[in-house]
Amino acid sequence: MTLRICVAQLNLTVGDMPGNAQKIIEAAKAAHAQGARLLLTPELSICGYIAEDLFLRPSFIAACNEAVKTVARETADLTDLAIVVGHPVGRDQRGKSMTVSERTNSASVLKNGRVVENYSKRLLPNYQVFDERRYFVPGQGTCVFQAGDISIGLLICEDAWFDEPAELATEAGAELLAVINASPFHLGKGYEREVMMTGRVRSSGLPLVYTHLVGGQDEVVFEGQSFAIGADGTLVGRAPSFEEKLFYVDVSRNGDALALKAETAPARAPESDLWDALVLGLRDYVGKNGFKSVILGLSGGIDSALVLAIAVDALGKEQVHAVMMPSPYTAGISLDDAREMAKRLDVQYDEISIRPEFEQFKASLGPLFGGKPEDSTEENIQARIRGVMLMALSNKHGHLVLTTGNKSEYATGYCTLYGDMCGGFAPIKDVVKTKVFEMARWRNAHDPYRTGANPIPERIITRPPSAELRPDQTDQDNLPPYEVLDAIIERYMENDMGVAELIAEGFKPEDVEKVTRLIKINEYKRRQAAEGTRVTHRGFGKDWRYPITNKFRA
Repeated sequence: MTLRICVAQLNLTVGDMPGNAQKIIEAAKAAHAQGARLLLTPELSICGYIAEDLFLRPSFIAACNEAVKTVARETADLTDLAIVVGHPVGRDQRGKSMTVSERTNSASVLKNGRVVENYSKRLLPNYQVFDERRYFVPGQGTCVFQAGDISIGLLICEDAWFDEPAELATEAGAELLAVINASPFHLGKGYEREVMMTGRVRSSGLPLVYTHLVGGQDEVVFEGQSFAIGADGTLVGRAPSFEEKLFYVDVSRNGDALALKAETAPARAPESDLWDALVLGLRDYVGKNGFKSVILGLSGGIDSALVLAIAVDALGKEQVHAVMMPSPYTAGISLDDAREMAKRLDVQYDEISIRPEFEQFKASLGPLFGGKPEDSTEENIQARIRGVMLMALSNKHGHLVLTTGNKSEYATGYCTLYGDMCGGFAPIKDVVKTKVFEMARWRNAHDPYRTGANPIPERIITRPPSAELRPDQTDQDNLPPYEVLDAIIERYMENDMGVAELIAEGFKPEDVEKVTRLIKINEYKRRQAAEGTRVTHRGFGKDWRYPITNKFRA
C-alpha cells in the first residue's frame, strides 16, 4: 500500500483565520482529489506566524478555535484524509487576559470532521526573532497517529532540532516523522534545515517529511523549501522556494521499511534566494497591508536603483512611482542615470527640484543660525525636504513610501532621521553595501520576473557612492572602505565579537573605534526606522534589542 502525503506549503496571513482556514480547506480538497490521505500544513497555520501579542488576547484564541472547527466541518466528507493544522490552544478566560501557563503552540489532527489527536510543541525557541516563552508553555506528550497503514509521529519546528521528541515518538510506535514548521529565512537557512533533519533521520532511524511556511510577515520572510528525507538520510524531494505549492510525497512499504518518493526542486544560488526573499518580503508587506502602490526617491545612486528593481519585480511597473528630487549638488549624470533606469523599467517617473525649498529654508533659518558655516545641518535639510515631498505624494495618492537605506547606513547612522529614513518599508535594510553592489550586478545578469533585463545603468554601479548633499561628496569621506566597514559590522553586530577581538583580527584600531562608536550612538535612529525584510541571521529588528541609553561598548 502507498500513502500519499500532501505538504501544503502555504502563504498565510497573521490574524486572518477565516482566510487561512479557507486556504487549508481548498488544499485539503485538492489533495484528496489527488489521492492524498495525509495533509500537512505549517506551524500555527490557522492564525499565521509570527502573531506576537495577539496570542495574549482570549478573543484571538477563540477565533482560532472556531477556525479549526470550520476546517473540520468543511472537510468532513473527505473520506480517510487526516489533516494536520497548527494553532494556539488556551483556556477560555471569558474576556480576561490569559497567563502564559494557559497557552500552548499546538497542532490538531482532523479526520472525518473531528479532532482525533492533539499535540503541543515541547521545545520553545527564545532566541533571534523568537519569543515563544513569552506566549506558550512547553507541551508534555507525544503524538503518533495513523494515516493509511503508517504510524506518523508529529513534531513542531524546534522539537525536530533535538533528540528527545523524535526518540519519544519512535518509542510510541512512529514509523515516519512529520515536522510542521515556521522558521524565518536567512541566507543559507533552508539548507541548514536539510542538514539538521538528515541528522535527525539518522539518529531516529525514521524517514521524515518537513512542511514549511512561505510568505512575508512584517520584517521576516519564510521561504518554503519543504522537503522529504528517506530513512537512509538521502534527500528524496524538495519543494520550490518562495512560492506556494502542494508538494506530494509518496510513501510505500517494503517489509518493515518505508520508501519515499517525491519531485525535487534543484538547489539554488544564494543570490537567487536573497533576491526572491527581498521581492516576496516587499510584495507581501504591500499586499497584506492593503497598499496598491509604492513610491520612492530615485537619486541616480546604487541603493535607490536596487530598491526600484526589487519593487518592480515585486509589484509590477504599474504599481511603482519613482521621483527624482535634485538639489543644487545633484550631478548631471545622476539625473541622466535616474532617467535611464526609469525608462528601462518603464515606471512612472517625475522630477521635482528642491532648490527653491532649500534656499527658502536657509533664508528663514539664517537669522537663527547666527552666521555659523554650513555643515550637516544643511545636508539634512535637503534630505528632509525630499522626505516631505514623498510623504505628501503618499498622502495624496495612497502610495507606500519605500526608504532606500542599506544595513551599512543603518548601522552607522549614515542616514537622515525624518529625511531619507521617511517611509513605511525599507526593502534593503538588512543588506550591507557590498552586498548591494553584488545584487545590482546579479540583477543585471538575470531577469527572474521578466520585468526588464539589465535594468541598472552600469555607471550607477561603478560610480563612487555619494549622498550628493555637498560639493564633491563621497560616502568614503567619513567612513572606512565598505569592504572594511561591512566586515566589522558583520562581526560586531551579527556575531557579537568585541572590540579587542576585531583588532586582534587585523582591523585598524581607528576603524574599529569609529564603526563601533557609530553603531552605539545611532540606536535612537534605528528605533524610529521603518520595517525591512530580514535576510541575515541578525538584522536591526526583533533580534537586535539594545538600549538607547547605554554606556557600554567593548
